[in-house]
Amino acid sequence: MNHRPADDSRIAFLLEFARHPMTVGAVTPSSTALAHAITAPIPHTGDPVVVELGAGTGAFTRVIQRLLDGRGHHIAVESNEQFARRLAARFPGVDVVAGTAEQLPALLTRRGHLPADVIVSGLPWAAFPPAKQRDVLAAVVGSLSREGAFTTFAYAHLRWATPARRLRRSLEASFEEVVVGRTIWANLPPAFVYHCRRPTETS
Repeated sequence: MNHRPADDSRIAFLLEFARHPMTVGAVTPSSTALAHAITAPIPHTGDPVVVELGAGTGAFTRVIQRLLDGRGHHIAVESNEQFARRLAARFPGVDVVAGTAEQLPALLTRRGHLPADVIVSGLPWAAFPPAKQRDVLAAVVGSLSREGAFTTFAYAHLRWATPARRLRRSLEASFEEVVVGRTIWANLPPAFVYHCRRPTETS
């Protein structure tokens, strides 16, 4: 019985992947190990504004909430309405928005939370065409404070695929510092995290 929530999330994730493979982008939720790696920049003090893009079934949401422990403001943006409803019911302390990442600057402005201190992305970058990758990254850069941090992940087996290489180049053009984390073999499939800091002023 203790594993039922996780099992339910996996089933929901698989069903939504079957319906919307280009926006869900994976057949299973991210692992706890990946969640801890991607949320590493969240400060342990203060009241940060933390944005989560592509929150899915809440694999990162749960860890972000634990790290914040009632501090700051956590906004989760999810384009899949089924996932967004589940997130809002499961995490009442999270400001869940059924919308797209491209809308992020406007969403934060309306809430009085622009710029964000940390943006964590669970988006399926490899499934995005070049124009969408560019637009989403521009929204991230336009929403992040100068001292802020952006993290996203990629699957290790796709590291050298064209969309992954395009993303790496775009990240390096958009941030002064891009650090590639170690491969997280406990994730299915194995993944690694990009840790990006200090967005450039022209991106």
